[in-house]
Amino acid sequence: MTVLFTVLSLSVLATVLAGLVSLADFRLNNYGVCTIDINDGARQLEVKGGSSLLSSLASQKVFIPSACGGKATCGLCKVTMVESAGPVLPTEEPFISEEEREAGVRLACQLKVKHDLKIKIPEELFNIKQYRTRVSEIVQLTHDIKQFRFELLEPQTIDFKAGQYVQIDSKPYDKVKEAVSRAYSISSVPSEKNIVELIIRLVPGGICTTFMHEHVNEGDEITFAGPFGDFYLRDGADELVFIAGGSGLAPIRSLVLDILEKNLDKKMKFFFGAVRRRDLYYVDFFRELEEKYENFEYIPALSGAAPEDEWDGETGLITDVVARHVPDGVNRQAYLCGSPGMINACVQVLTKIGFDRSAIFFDEF
Repeated sequence: MTVLFTVLSLSVLATVLAGLVSLADFRLNNYGVCTIDINDGARQLEVKGGSSLLSSLASQKVFIPSACGGKATCGLCKVTMVESAGPVLPTEEPFISEEEREAGVRLACQLKVKHDLKIKIPEELFNIKQYRTRVSEIVQLTHDIKQFRFELLEPQTIDFKAGQYVQIDSKPYDKVKEAVSRAYSISSVPSEKNIVELIIRLVPGGICTTFMHEHVNEGDEITFAGPFGDFYLRDGADELVFIAGGSGLAPIRSLVLDILEKNLDKKMKFFFGAVRRRDLYYVDFFRELEEKYENFEYIPALSGAAPEDEWDGETGLITDVVARHVPDGVNRQAYLCGSPGMINACVQVLTKIGFDRSAIFFDEF
């Protein structure tokens, strides 16, 4: 008991000290106005020092991918420092390889702007925009998943590739005093340039998902930035294997609709894994596509079907279902979207049956 008390006391003390250090840094250190030079003078920004590089860039309408909203859990907000900005932080280490470290790659969400910086980012990020939108429709798809339809107000149109995502900005609510941004895949088709549809699952305790599910109504104005991401259709392969679970259906829906709309010569198999029947959605929608298009097949599966589900479809883990329906990886590509655990399990199964790792693409949300 004494040891436990000591450990808890030390943990509390460490937390308090960390907070005091952060507060002291904020109040005592005046970093003034700092210049951020991007891509050898392509853009030069003047920002107030003291904030993260990620938020400082966003304040000047330069948006860097960050699916986690700056919490150092996604590793997407990588920038290259032209000049050293100090040692790599422990929070960055899991996401930066040795080669990237030597090249000066850092996570923008973890790097604080304390002096002038010179950085390099992909040129295409200059085309990322912030959109002001109005929520025109909210549909309850399952007990914990909603679809949101956004009408673009300013700018009024968006260009994106099927499979990409946007980063929604939340607003303070209840006891949440700060706004955050989180990434959600686009489920609508790119040809609909004046609207964007997102499928969002309620994550218990999730700041942004709680905001969207419980505090956003039809008619509300919402801002988001985008489009982001390299999860889109690649050239090659005559057959495409799509695998998703939960809200991971969103980018797959966009990809399937885009391919069918463009009449691309691709065979498609879409595997959707759920636990119970109540977790399935868009079943009739994909069944109708299956009846209309010979090159599209929809295969939903339940891993925990109960008698009351009255389910006569595929059962078991989605990886087992895929293995039963996909013989090999010859002239095939796979596109996956779901939890990290599902992604890892699918990659193992696909490589085991002959898929080259370079033919497997995925988004982890």
